[in-house]
Amino acid sequence: MKVVLLQDVKSLGKSGDLVEVSEGYARNYILPRKIGAPATAETLNTVKLKKANAERIAAEQLAEAKGQAEKLLNSVVTISIKGGENGKTYGSVSTKEIAEAAKNQLGLEIDKKKIVLQEPIKTFGTHEVTVKLHREVAAKLSVKVVEA
Repeated sequence: MKVVLLQDVKSLGKSGDLVEVSEGYARNYILPRKIGAPATAETLNTVKLKKANAERIAAEQLAEAKGQAEKLLNSVVTISIKGGENGKTYGSVSTKEIAEAAKNQLGLEIDKKKIVLQEPIKTFGTHEVTVKLHREVAAKLSVKVVEA
């Protein structure tokens, strides 16, 4: 029996694949769990539309990430923090603080989980921070830490 997979099945195939399985396997496992549907013209067209829609959404997300990377290219975010002697700070600058400063100063919504710090920022001055906007797009953001 030919079945169109609606979800990924480990030993069988990926979502949208047309696979040949035994009648019993399809009737007793795939169809009741709604991980596949009988291969008809209607289900094949539906799967093709879903794939095309998913590709379009992925392309839009990539374009949005590239646009945001262009905005971040020469941007500087200033964060003020209490300091002590020898140019050291009390505490460190977190990704949450960087994300909030980017939202307030640049008007950009950046998820704090997408900001990558090699090590905590514990000194005053300008630091380069990597922002992973998409799996294919990463941008550099300058963070200027000043004494409050």
